[in-house]
Formats: sequence, C-alpha cells, structure tokens
Amino acid sequence: MCSNKNLRIGIHCSTSGSLERAAIKANELGANCLQIFSSSPRMWFAPQPDPAAIIRMADCRQKWDLAPLVIHDNYLINLAASDLAIRKKSISAFRGEVERAIAIGAEYLVMHPGSAKGYSAEEAIATFTDSIIEATEGLSSKHLQILFENTAGQGSVLGSKFEELAELRNRAKNNVAFEIGYCIDTCHCYASGYDVATAAGLKDTVAQAAAILGFDHIPVIHTNDSKGALDSHLDRHANIGEGYIGLEGFRRILSDKQLKTKAFVLETPIDNDGDDLKNVEILKSLCRKRPTSTNLSS
Repeated sequence: MCSNKNLRIGIHCSTSGSLERAAIKANELGANCLQIFSSSPRMWFAPQPDPAAIIRMADCRQKWDLAPLVIHDNYLINLAASDLAIRKKSISAFRGEVERAIAIGAEYLVMHPGSAKGYSAEEAIATFTDSIIEATEGLSSKHLQILFENTAGQGSVLGSKFEELAELRNRAKNNVAFEIGYCIDTCHCYASGYDVATAAGLKDTVAQAAAILGFDHIPVIHTNDSKGALDSHLDRHANIGEGYIGLEGFRRILSDKQLKTKAFVLETPIDNDGDDLKNVEILKSLCRKRPTSTNLSS
C-alpha cells in the first residue's frame, strides 16, 4: 500500500495577481507540489518576473514544503515547426521560458515536443533538435531539468510513443547544458494507446517506460483521467474517476512501486467550484486505501 505521507501530490495553479498566489492556492488545496505557467500560455513574449515576487514564492514554498515546482511552457511554442517564422518565435519564447524557470527556481520545465505538420517526423525531430540547442545556447542550471511530455497522438504532433520521446532526448541530451527527462501524462498515455486503465495494461506500460525511457528520467506524472477512449488520440482531460481510466486505474497507478516515488501533478478541468480540491482529495483517498490488485512492478 502506498504511503500518503511520502507521496507528492500537486496541481496546476494560477499565478493571476501574483506569482506566490499559486503557492498559496496549492497549500489551501492540500497539495505539496505544484505546476504553474510562468507567463500567459497564449502569448509569444513575456517579461521576467519581479525579483520581489520570486522571493515571496520561494518563502511560501519553503514554509509549506511545496516541492517540486513545475513550470509548463507556452502552448504556442513549436520547436519542430516547418514554418520559419513560427520556429523563430518558438525559439525565442522557449528561451524566455528557460530564463524564467531558472529565475523562479523551478525544478522542472515541461514542454510539448511540437508538431511535424508540413514535413516528415524525421525532419521534424531534426528541426526540434536544432531549435532546442539554439534556444538554450549559453544558458545552464544545475537545478533545472527540461522534461519532454508525451502527447495524445493527435494530428501530426511528436511524442505520442515512448520511442519517439527517447529519440528526441538522445539527440538533444549532449547538446544542451540541462538535464533532460520526461513528464508522462496519464490521459495522453491512454489516448495514444497505452492502456493504463487495466492491471495488465499498466504493467505493460510500466515495463515499456522502464525499458525505453528509464524511470530515473521520469520525475513528474501529469495525473489526468481521459475523456477519450483507448487509442482515440483525443487530448481531453477528465476529472479523476470520471473518465476511461477510472478510480481503480488511478489506485493502481498511485500504488505502483516505480511510479509512487514521482510527483503526481493534476491538470484536471475545473467545471464546477471545488473541482480542484475534489481531485486532490480523491488522489489522497486512493493512496490511503489498499489497492485491489497486487503491486504491478513487483
């Protein structure tokens, strides 16, 4: 049975009004880690955060033991873009993301690999590699790790399969001055064909992740139920227990000995007041209860 005391359960929180507002909200919800946007997720350019706000955020994190802090990058960024203008904007925007993550003191910066629309996946992977090298040139940090997030496989997006994520990391890891790892999203896994909802499917997914990605390189799990069916390629998050993965699916995920050491970060919708608190509480309750299946990684 997993230990709720040692588990890191977090949620994406808004920084609207002030940077530390996200930390205050995470603590109010009972989370012990959090994810934020460092700026508007739908604007190309953003200023550096106020130094005083950074100090207040750090104080809140220390006071309430909020770790890790995860930043999710801008939704507009596509480092694999075939369109040169978009690629240039993406490189500049991602560089800003890295600079802000370092300044704020985040442990992880999560990014989507991008889209291969307009050319082959191989060409897109090569473009992505060149772009991330250019975006991070001259930047470094011993404390920030860049995480490539798996995708649902919609359209021509990269990263829906573990093998593709591993290829992206293998090409970039020796050419940027940051550790590179992965953020695995449960909804995206299910929508792209990894059946994390069943005991046998989760066992197989865990085995593939261990062999292809390596669990030492997966510090964060985006914990979202799926509105789309298995292999539907539908990127629609659902509240925990209200999608195809279900409560028992998440009970097994939280109990797996290789997964439960990771930071579980919710990105679930807030359709009604209190949905954020409800999802945090559900994850905690699933962890407190003994799973119905044996440990899948044993």
